[in-house]
Amino acid sequence: MGKGVKKPFTEVIKANIGDAHAMGQRPITFFRQVLALCSYPELLEDNKFPEDAKKRARRILDACGGHSIGAYSASQGIECIRQDVARYIERRDGGIPSNPDNIYLSTGASDAIVTILKLLVCGEGRDRTGVMISIPQYPLYSAALAELGAVQISYYLDEDNCWSLNLAELGRALNEAKQRCKPRVLCIINPGNPTGQVQSRQCIEDVIRFAKEEHLFLMADEVYQDNVYAEGCKFHSFKKVLFEMGPEYSSTVEMASFHSTSKCYMGECGFRGGYMEVINMDPEVKAQLTKLVSVRLCPPVPGQALLDLVVNPPQPDEPSYTTFMKVRNKHP
Repeated sequence: MGKGVKKPFTEVIKANIGDAHAMGQRPITFFRQVLALCSYPELLEDNKFPEDAKKRARRILDACGGHSIGAYSASQGIECIRQDVARYIERRDGGIPSNPDNIYLSTGASDAIVTILKLLVCGEGRDRTGVMISIPQYPLYSAALAELGAVQISYYLDEDNCWSLNLAELGRALNEAKQRCKPRVLCIINPGNPTGQVQSRQCIEDVIRFAKEEHLFLMADEVYQDNVYAEGCKFHSFKKVLFEMGPEYSSTVEMASFHSTSKCYMGECGFRGGYMEVINMDPEVKAQLTKLVSVRLCPPVPGQALLDLVVNPPQPDEPSYTTFMKVRNKHP
């Protein structure tokens, strides 16, 4: 660049990070109405706002200290929002129970991912925690591992086969790494980022079996779960598949899964809203996790409010439903 050499294209499209609103995606009106009401409660007297938006805002404000989103919340996140997230997960996964105590709200998914890595990284020399990450990957992972002094174990996705995850490649990466570290964690990004592949149910089952056999903690980054468009592709959450595989797996495999308000049809990156759900975490370890998140006091409360709207959107009998669905379905 900069040498005046003619290139075979006329424009460069910025595709370096999923920042939807910066690229022109419009925010969802209902979300912004409720956030406006929460930020400036005097607007609750204004008849320009639909009743369901006001109802959501009142419920969120009632859950805040001093009825203000400027107050700190509980470190794990506002309880009624965690309950809404748990109900959302149950609906998504066809009724598999979700416990609000296992839900931690976070500053986007990134913060939750780094927190779990902090919890899992320990040891010295060959006992240092090794973390398996896919290549190509989202740079958060390699950067966080470098920062924490963990050992990165790279496993390569199969480009010629739609960037699919190959079990033999997982085994190769793991066995090579055992010479230099103690592999403890397997990170999966599904749907893939930046590769965009959507894992088949069979593939997810294979990965869960692999994690069980090798005693690995599973981290399932599922922030693109609403961005599935290809014919014949369907998003399966790792948690759903885990529980459908039966108690041999669902009561033993330790896992954390992540979601965010930044992607999908919302694209609300700047609000830094997200959550993680932890499964089968030892109670003593979970107590340390709660202590770890307490250091940061709480995730941003406007981000928590936004997350609540994502997991509890307008219902068919509410005034905002028709417009919300029309706009939602128009989004990429």
